[in-house]
Amino acid sequence: MQFSEDRLHIRRTWEDKEPLLKRLNRIEGQVRGLNQMIEKDRYVGDQIQQASAIVAAVREVALMLIAQQLEKVAGSQRKDAREEMRAVLRLALPRCPDAQIADPRDLAQ
Repeated sequence: MQFSEDRLHIRRTWEDKEPLLKRLNRIEGQVRGLNQMIEKDRYVGDQIQQASAIVAAVREVALMLIAQQLEKVAGSQRKDAREEMRAVLRLALPRCPDAQIADPRDLAQ
């Protein structure tokens, strides 16, 4: 974990990156599949189901990213690391008022 330009950058190991990259590759395939469905005028219900699966998969990747960040930041005593985590959570939860976003150390428990 390091700060650059006042932003937290996490150095992920291959073990951290691998599940993210696998999911992103799967999402890429789902998007190609949806593209083909549209080109071939497949039943709209199938298209919507595929689009919903893509949205759910992207949401899962976002949650994985947040979980990795929480794991790295939760034990940190650096106030700037905790503030950066709050900023990340605000991006992920835009409707959540600031008062509702707890200290990341509390969320990791």
